[in-house]
Amino acid sequence: MKGEKMLAKIKETAAWLGRKTGGFRPEVLMITGSGLSNSVPSLSEKKIIPYGEIPGFALTTVSGHKGELWFGKTSCGVKMAVMRGRFHFYEGHDISFISYPIRLLNYFGAKKLIVTAAVGSLRKKIAPGDIVILKDQINLMMSNPLIGNYHSDFGEMFVDMNDPYDKTAIACAQKICSKLKIKAHKAVYLAVSGPAYETAAEVKMYAKLGGDVAGMSVVPEVITAKQLKMKTFGLAWISNFATGISNKPFDHNLVLKMGEEAGGRIKMIIEKLLAEGCF
Repeated sequence: MKGEKMLAKIKETAAWLGRKTGGFRPEVLMITGSGLSNSVPSLSEKKIIPYGEIPGFALTTVSGHKGELWFGKTSCGVKMAVMRGRFHFYEGHDISFISYPIRLLNYFGAKKLIVTAAVGSLRKKIAPGDIVILKDQINLMMSNPLIGNYHSDFGEMFVDMNDPYDKTAIACAQKICSKLKIKAHKAVYLAVSGPAYETAAEVKMYAKLGGDVAGMSVVPEVITAKQLKMKTFGLAWISNFATGISNKPFDHNLVLKMGEEAGGRIKMIIEKLLAEGCF
């Protein structure tokens, strides 16, 4: 979708959302990852809109991604929009489409982004079930969500990717995890296109390149948010060791089950982060 066309669609959809929500304007956008449907902070005055009803949105095709847009207020009064289910490059979307919902919710009011995800560990010290606080990222998706859809309203064409994740929020999240006795690591997220999992040789290469965890999302969303100058924070949980580190086969259904427990811990971290004004 070209930049001018995307901007026109954003304005049209934002007007539709305004009518649907009674003028609600979110401050924070959160995107939930696989198995993390229960990671959302408790919300009051909640409004739920299925993706299929939203002009310009697509339906999610991945198990564990509900496909609903939530609006509501946290207990500390923060207005949130929550994408319960994200869009992935491997689903067949043009990668530029992944920038659309971020730009839409930013135009609608959200100036901050929280991304969550299930990821594979590239390091033996980061084990399944652990929480990771994202500190940086590597894009190996062989594409970029900003290609071919530029408009000055979205920000600068050549985006500075210094500190993609907010340092203050990272430091605060580390303290919160320590207080809650939640095992957490700071990590570099390495993004690949998917949907096939990595080979053992690829895992060795990714670790040598500086990746700590690997996944098939997050990075396009964060690049888009960075162009929009949105303050961004990322949390993920380790669903498995990557190929070659463990001999256990991957099971997406097991990922979803384990994600329920991890989602509860992520919810506590995010609620504390917002309540303490760190983000």
